[in-house]
This record gives sequence, C-alpha cells and structure tokens, in this order.
Amino acid sequence: MSKTELVEFIASKAGLSKADANRALDATLEGITEGLKKEGKVALVGFGTFSAKKRAARDGINPLTKQPLHIDAKMVASFKAGSKLKDAIN
Repeated sequence: MSKTELVEFIASKAGLSKADANRALDATLEGITEGLKKEGKVALVGFGTFSAKKRAARDGINPLTKQPLHIDAKMVASFKAGSKLKDAIN
C-alpha cells in the first residue's frame, strides 16, 4: 500500500477529507520520529513498538572491488509487531 492509498483509506474510514487525512498521517509519522529521537521508543499497545537501536561499527567488504572498508556506528529504527497485529495478519 502506498502513502496515497493509505491516505485514501484513512479519509474514508474516519470521514475526513484527503487533505485532513494526509495531515493526520504526516503528524503521526512526525510524532513517531520525534519519539524515537527523544526517548528511543514509541509503543502503540496491540499494534507494536518502534525503537531506535545502536548498530555497532564494523568492518565490511565492498562487493564490487573486494576491498575492506569500515562501516561507522549508527542508530537504526526497528519495529516489533504487537499481539493484535500478529493475530490480524495470520
């Protein structure tokens, strides 16, 4: 599902205009992003938990040149599905 399709779905389910649904979706995504930046975790009970995890620095190999390279440490986003979401897709 694309963002446009999701906005249309939200608009029809919530009785909103597409513009309002788009603003609501953008605000939700911005809230999740800010929550990850500030607290490192956003939990939506039943749906799942977004979390920011630190990935350690490591050495890798460039697959084209086979030359070794260093990959810096960084923060990555992860998602763990909640019980209601797991049950809904099975």
